[in-house]
Amino acid sequence: MKLPSWPDVLAVLVTVGWKLLGVAVYVAAAVLVAWLLRVVIRHVVERIVSGVKRGQNVDDTQALLVSPLAAARVVQRTRTLGTVLSNIVNVVIAIVTILLCVHFINPTIIGSFAILTAAVGAGLGFGAQNIVKDVLNGLFMVIEDQLGVGDVVDVGPATGVVEAVGIRITQVRDVNGTLWFVRNGEILRVGNMSHGWSRVIVDLAIPYTADVEAAQTALLEAANALAATPKWRARVLGHAEIWGLESISDEALVIRVVLKTRANAKDDVSRELRLRLKQAMDALGITMPSLNAVVLAGFDGAMSVNGARPPRTKPVTVVPQKKRGR
Repeated sequence: MKLPSWPDVLAVLVTVGWKLLGVAVYVAAAVLVAWLLRVVIRHVVERIVSGVKRGQNVDDTQALLVSPLAAARVVQRTRTLGTVLSNIVNVVIAIVTILLCVHFINPTIIGSFAILTAAVGAGLGFGAQNIVKDVLNGLFMVIEDQLGVGDVVDVGPATGVVEAVGIRITQVRDVNGTLWFVRNGEILRVGNMSHGWSRVIVDLAIPYTADVEAAQTALLEAANALAATPKWRARVLGHAEIWGLESISDEALVIRVVLKTRANAKDDVSRELRLRLKQAMDALGITMPSLNAVVLAGFDGAMSVNGARPPRTKPVTVVPQKKRGR
């Protein structure tokens, strides 16, 4: 067996060296491009988040909860989209780099493994279709602003306060404190109680022998007095309404009182409204029938869950706004 000559060995080494050098160049270029794109994405996200916080005159995202909820939702949606774009950049660049390196080493390899790659891709696509469904549904929910951190939502499998919005999983804490991990692909409809305004509905039972007209007048005056109070005026929208008798029986008459409020103030207003309605009935000498039990379910009391907190961020220097002279 004839041994290869030194020139042949040297030629092979040079060829392998050039191949390795080319692969190293591709990898270095891919790392550089991925780093640059991530820097750009991170910079854009930080600019948007910092702009929102400066616009609300706060130095931390958690403080946005006392500001309009839309500001916190913009921050959450921007961060989520930034994470998605970063992951997409990493995956795409990694795949392109591998293909370029394989093609550089041997241009015929890609063609030889085309059928195998198609079969493997089809199998992975079939097995990962649920994951793809979760990711796509999560993207659309974030882009379309269907829900955000701090929102009180009903997503079917769970009802409560949204604590985190991920690409595949949304975390919802219910009124009992249970944290639900809901796959985005399983969310067929979203009922958001934190968009725009809400409505407090109180059904008040009075004895059958009570004066209905006097009771309705007293209840309406008590509810409107609440709406006119300086402490509650900013949380109430419009005037109270009496929707009349909801039911009649030989034991009680049920009167419905309705008050329109801001979405994030519903629970506080409803508690104060019930107290004032009770005091109004006491002033008339009307004894209301007792309730056997009160069970919290669905949206009831969900605003009181303190688990929803957006992630902390680096403080942003806030410049105090100077008052303009008249």
